[in-house]
Amino acid sequence: MTDIYNRLAQFLDDLPAGFPRTDNGIELKILRKLFTPAEAEMFLHLTLLAEEPRVVAYRAGKSLEQTTRTLEGMEHKGLISGSHAEGKLPHYAASQFVVGFWEDQVNRLDREMAELFEQYVPHYYEQGYWTALPQLRTIPVGESIPIHSEVMPYEKAEAILRSKSRIAVRNCVCRQQRALLDKSCGKPLETCLSFDGAAYNTAVSGKGRLISLDEALAILALSERAGLVLQPANSKNPAFLCACCSCCCGVLRHIKHDEKPAGLVSNAFSAQHDPALCLDCGLCVERCQMDAITESISGITIDHDRCIGCGLCISECPSGALTLVRKPDADRVRIPGNTLDTYVRLGQARNKLGVRKIMSIALRSGLDRLMAPRDD
Repeated sequence: MTDIYNRLAQFLDDLPAGFPRTDNGIELKILRKLFTPAEAEMFLHLTLLAEEPRVVAYRAGKSLEQTTRTLEGMEHKGLISGSHAEGKLPHYAASQFVVGFWEDQVNRLDREMAELFEQYVPHYYEQGYWTALPQLRTIPVGESIPIHSEVMPYEKAEAILRSKSRIAVRNCVCRQQRALLDKSCGKPLETCLSFDGAAYNTAVSGKGRLISLDEALAILALSERAGLVLQPANSKNPAFLCACCSCCCGVLRHIKHDEKPAGLVSNAFSAQHDPALCLDCGLCVERCQMDAITESISGITIDHDRCIGCGLCISECPSGALTLVRKPDADRVRIPGNTLDTYVRLGQARNKLGVRKIMSIALRSGLDRLMAPRDD
């Protein structure tokens, strides 16, 4: 019989975001660290669509009581996604590795887990799983938004916050992980925002707390002062917004090693420099997370293959020598409408099982919902 953790690893790799196998089996060590055998088995009966425990129990061939107890425990451990809409029964869905159950290990990490992730994540990015279609995108910090061109609401952090009914904040799992390895950068920790249903779930699961719009706007301002890059989910209706640094963020610190980071992220803008206005103060060089700006005897130079359009250089420029300009349409990738759209397009980009998996999951989920017994 195939080892349950090998089956789980294959299941995760068949999902759109992937979970690539390694020669040394480090991915299996991660799964054994996080999942009990019973939890690994239960995970195989979940889908990317949130379902009631009775449906999962029917599919798994287990009792409703046992299934509910296992699912509740798995959500508490951050292994699966739980939906707790008011007035409705809880629903549960499979989480991908990233963005997914890795981020939900926030406040639960120990040094062993931090070391395992550190060993595995370079292999993950080397396979191109993330760059097939980024699950995050980069948007400018507020003070850098260009006033001379149309900016869509989903490209503005403040507009995203104001469109949400609920907002929650939690600690940054990336900075927690690096701190456990004695590599803390000292930047603010409580900066990761989630919205609406995801915000409610964050609070219910104890991973974070609900906050007001004013508190969320204050976190944006704090993030800008700290030089953090704003990265919401790669959709027009994002469920979360991260504030990231290239010294800790699993995404930024790996694409920074590439010669052309700009091509590895979903972004709409790039920085532009006016030498006539430049004071040669060097603040932009210090602020740039991707080493896109260099200073020499001839002045400031921007490498547009490295600029990810975060706007951190613009917000600190005292002379207005730096501005953001919108990229040509040909250089921009369409922003998915929602998370499911992102998953489908990621599956297409990976040219693996992603899209077929989603479609079969949706069909199976619908049939099982009809067949699973009800108490009412």
